[in-house]
Amino acid sequence: MNQARPRIAVVGNPNTGKSTLFNCLTGMRQKVGNYPGVTVEEHVGLARLGNTEVELVDVPGTYSLAAHSPDEMLAIDLLTGSLEGYSAPDAVLIVVDASNLRRNLFFATQVLELGLPSLVVLNMSDVAQSKGQQVNVAALRRLLQVNVVEVSARSGNGLAGLKKTLAALLNDNAQSRSQINLLPEVQQAAEQLSQQPAFADCNRISIERALLDCDSYAAQRIVDQNSSAAQQLQNAQNELQASNQQTPLAALEAQRRYSWIDKHINSLVNPLKQQQRSLADRLDEGLARPLIGSLGFIAVMATVFQAVFAWAVPFMDLIDGGTSAVGGWLGAQLPDGALNSLLVDGVIAGVGSVIIFLPQILILFAFILLLEDIGYMARAAFMMDRLMRWCGLSGQSFIPMLSSFACAVPGIMATRVIPERKDRIATILAAPFMTCSARLPVYALLIGAFVPHKTWLGGLVNLPGLVLLGLYFLGIFGGIFTAWLFKKTLLRGPTPPFLLELPPFRKPNWRSFLINLSERAIIFLRRAGGVIFAVTIIVWGATYFPRNADLESQRDTQLAALAAQQLDAIALEQASTDIENQYAAAHLNQSLLGRAGHAVEPIFKPLGWDWKVAAGVLASFPAREVVVAVLGTIYAVGADADETDQTLIDRLRSATWPDGRPVFTIGMAIGLLVFYAFCLQCMATVATMRRETGGWRWPLIAWTYMTALGYVGALLCYQLIG
Repeated sequence: MNQARPRIAVVGNPNTGKSTLFNCLTGMRQKVGNYPGVTVEEHVGLARLGNTEVELVDVPGTYSLAAHSPDEMLAIDLLTGSLEGYSAPDAVLIVVDASNLRRNLFFATQVLELGLPSLVVLNMSDVAQSKGQQVNVAALRRLLQVNVVEVSARSGNGLAGLKKTLAALLNDNAQSRSQINLLPEVQQAAEQLSQQPAFADCNRISIERALLDCDSYAAQRIVDQNSSAAQQLQNAQNELQASNQQTPLAALEAQRRYSWIDKHINSLVNPLKQQQRSLADRLDEGLARPLIGSLGFIAVMATVFQAVFAWAVPFMDLIDGGTSAVGGWLGAQLPDGALNSLLVDGVIAGVGSVIIFLPQILILFAFILLLEDIGYMARAAFMMDRLMRWCGLSGQSFIPMLSSFACAVPGIMATRVIPERKDRIATILAAPFMTCSARLPVYALLIGAFVPHKTWLGGLVNLPGLVLLGLYFLGIFGGIFTAWLFKKTLLRGPTPPFLLELPPFRKPNWRSFLINLSERAIIFLRRAGGVIFAVTIIVWGATYFPRNADLESQRDTQLAALAAQQLDAIALEQASTDIENQYAAAHLNQSLLGRAGHAVEPIFKPLGWDWKVAAGVLASFPAREVVVAVLGTIYAVGADADETDQTLIDRLRSATWPDGRPVFTIGMAIGLLVFYAFCLQCMATVATMRRETGGWRWPLIAWTYMTALGYVGALLCYQLIG
């Protein structure tokens, strides 16, 4: 990061268009990473202001500096220069929603009191005018004592003027520091505490926030760092409350700020001629009704998931065909051996196993981003709040769990918006139960092999489809039950209130949409993709080593004898492939993975699994999407077999125990489906859990709990159904 560039923090309430403005100013010249020492993402972009290149930092949206979540605490640390590797910003861009000026001024005055050079951006003026309001920009400028620029980030209006004003602020910021101070006694108490040894590592702003709210992240962190600070903090709070008629300090701040805002708001907002109710207003009114809103939600979700699994198929087939073609070409160029297998079956197959899920993930996130952009997702979260409360969560858990249907990794990362740590962990534990893309190949294989293709209503309804739907509902039930169970036990605590501002329906900003979508793709490929790729290489090694020289010699002898026969090219190729597959299966039988399958067979035998199924499941613990390829190798069909391969399906149907009993009975197949629905088989998810929870405790609890749940479910299915 170039420290010579001026750094500007972009702050504001959620739904103010802050990120849209950030994207408009930086375009594709931005990167996403993580702030040092925390899991919160940093969005940093470069913008050119005349001849000056500046660095913009998009701070997570928050309603207040009273931090109750990691995102909100980050805003304080970044603005005060308390974050490792970050000095205080050279300027602050405070984005304010013109259509919700009263509520936005609460946070704006908090930031202005920090004393940093600031510029207020009055965004969404077009929305305010549609509501019959117009903000008096000159009056707002005089009141806040800093410059105010009116823009519309979605249309791009006013951006040129914003850049000029911001460049002028950086060149001469002496007149850009507000003198607003609505809580002077709190600031004075914080200044006195900052001189005490117990508060040596604390800045004044953090102490102020700790004084105002003893339950905030700021207060907890100060107490954790130095226990002697707790009593001094409590004494200062008691003195402040006594001087304010025992009014709780958090309430005092709200009273003081809103009294000041209400005193001036009428002079800031000029009413226009009453506007007629728009189509968006009527739509919002309809969606607020329980029946219409619920039906609309079901229709939207059905459309989303239909698109995820229907639209992605051509792209996934294209990726699969491309990686197979590249692997086939490279395999033909290299001599047989470990290097050939590593590159073809390990590296190229590993890359393919990562990017093949990208179409589904991008389609799902495209819908989520679009629904967020137009304002519907907030309404969906509000609608789901009642259901989520049944299991001890709030509507804030809805979007992370919805995201997990494509991949649990971005779903778990999305829990950062949940302020209560116990609720955040409960949501993280529930997210892997959602049916992600990696489960679909094994679902499709087993359903296609063992579920009869019965249809009803002229073919509109079919039994395989109902079984797949049942597996989705089973995953949802598992997630909700898990959240309820942990909230009643290890994560016991009250469900926090769900306060949500419903943004107006509005047109999406397509430039911002494309930037955010590409960002999601990069995050998935970098964070989940690296783990999946590494796991694929490890699984390859377990299936390839140790090599048996006698088996390879026998294979070469049979291939040489086959070549001497007078066969046409097609028959020769088929016979050669059969021999290769048979010996690949024999190699896998004595490989590390095969030996492990034989070793654990007694553990899984009560589930109806033989060593082959056990080996396939063991291989899928790091990444469940590899199971079909492993089963293809075990059953001598080939590692390139997919869930639609009829030969593999036939081999599964005809697989038997040594005494002639079929391995894949209906009960065993259903049990295997239940196992895959419940079991945590994804190292990328486990690694993300560790990162988001700050240790291995919760990932280990989740892995043990989900594996036990999958085992018991499979056991019951096999023993009861047979």
